[in-house]
Amino acid sequence: MMTDAPDPPAPSADPDPPSEPSPSSLLHPRREAFEYGLLPIPKLVFTDPIQTLAPLKQKLASKSPARRVDSASLADALQISADHAKLVLDTLSSVLHSDSDPFVRARADEVDSVGADVRDLVLFLYIQSYKKLLPRPHKDSASVADVWPSTSAFDGYLSALSPLQLVRSNSRRFMPSQADEEAHQLSYLQKHLANMISLLAEPSEGEGEESQVLTIEHFEHLGLLIQFGDKESEGIPLSQAAPFFANSDPDMPAVPVPVAQVHDWLLQNITTALEHISERVSPKENGPSNTSDQDVAMSDASTTLAKPAVSPRGPCFIEGISKSSLVKQASDLKGSSLKVLNCHDSVIYILAPLRYVTVYGCSDATIVLGAVGKAVRVEHCERVHVIVAAKRVCIANCRECIFYLGVNQQPLIVGDNHKLQVAPYNTFYSQLEEHLAEAGIEVNINKWDEPLTQGVVDPHDSISHPAGVSDAQAESAARLDPDQFTNFLIPNWLGGESAGSTKDNPFPLPAAYMESQQRNRNNLEEIKQALRNTPLVENRKRELSSALHVYFKDWLYASGNIRQLYCLQGD
Repeated sequence: MMTDAPDPPAPSADPDPPSEPSPSSLLHPRREAFEYGLLPIPKLVFTDPIQTLAPLKQKLASKSPARRVDSASLADALQISADHAKLVLDTLSSVLHSDSDPFVRARADEVDSVGADVRDLVLFLYIQSYKKLLPRPHKDSASVADVWPSTSAFDGYLSALSPLQLVRSNSRRFMPSQADEEAHQLSYLQKHLANMISLLAEPSEGEGEESQVLTIEHFEHLGLLIQFGDKESEGIPLSQAAPFFANSDPDMPAVPVPVAQVHDWLLQNITTALEHISERVSPKENGPSNTSDQDVAMSDASTTLAKPAVSPRGPCFIEGISKSSLVKQASDLKGSSLKVLNCHDSVIYILAPLRYVTVYGCSDATIVLGAVGKAVRVEHCERVHVIVAAKRVCIANCRECIFYLGVNQQPLIVGDNHKLQVAPYNTFYSQLEEHLAEAGIEVNINKWDEPLTQGVVDPHDSISHPAGVSDAQAESAARLDPDQFTNFLIPNWLGGESAGSTKDNPFPLPAAYMESQQRNRNNLEEIKQALRNTPLVENRKRELSSALHVYFKDWLYASGNIRQLYCLQGD
């Protein structure tokens, strides 16, 4: 009779729960670490991460009783430059999962002195071996020409590219879907999970080195890479999702758990998550998917999902805007991450505080990003003006773009860039200062003119590259000539949902740009006064007015400011 007792629960768990688990019970990769945390520094891409990082962790931990690592210690341990070590810490700070960590709360100029937790650092260094999913080539080359400018100052340059580079240039704008990326990241974690857990484990007391355990505190550090729940930045704490740590008494430390038990439980959850993704993607629409991880291209795993304006979990999307303007304020955006994709010849205003923003595949557009507290990535854009106030910004594979920056960390420029310019932040709207404060951006620290450039090849690309290419220096960005600097006016009716305190650009302008602005104002006043003082008969006034209109129209088109007039058009 007793043997019948286990049978009833089995049917109740039968088909539906595995295929439709509740959102809060599903494991997800923390995409921020993979999308904004990978650095194009070949010395950080280890062929055997565990063999390198296990002794590195011991070495760094032995130097600091608090298990905190500064850039000098990191540079010495990895034999990298001080700039690269500082870049590692700044980047880790921007993708760390716990906002309560003092490393995340530190001011921009205090990150190094606070130092990174060595356990977060080794996990962050481990994923530098991750290979990105290969973008899916588009079937119709004509449609590529429709959305990517067919005429470019670099047509001659492109014609000299190798066939592999040409394929890449034609397919670069077609990003893998969110489901593809999540499956690829989960597969990577599935393959490397045992090594990652071993980096956090400790020997069990009295049972020898081979029997390792994981404490609740060490287990929580896996939150850098995985999470539960449907919040796109912070899920529920890992320890609350794990049955072996859930509901543990904060006043009484939870008993450490054997590594094998943690590994088996996480693997089971990753498998469930991969099955859920596979069921979400229609085989009829997307063809068979392959979510096994080979740390390589995985072109067979590529699927295409229609991207919603807001996905159930993950970032909001602004996609395919052409020859128009778009305004998004805080109430329009659900979540704290945003992707602006494939927008052309438009003006896009994002007047809201966010954590992460990606701008990808845009051309001939002006994009205003109000306050981004973690990181911005701008990739594969051409002739775009980006106006952004952010903690940090990464620019990759862009052409003829101008970046008006209010940034607390050095702008990172990577990949194959051409004719980029940087300038100080040049706009404001009524709620900007409130949004900057909410995002934790300091207006008295602006490193807009200190770009840090890396190699032309990203070691995380799935495409192989000729030997030695990764050592080539990327083209940096030039400072915009102060005489070419102008303020960007955001129309009053777009300034915010309610009145704010911001009356001017909160980022102080460098002297050369301030003087140029003053000269322009003085010149304008002189011209206006001269016109007032010039006696003209009526027909001469009309001729002058007509000539001014023609020159103004020519200037609008030549400068790209004609796009701002899209705001005056009706929807």
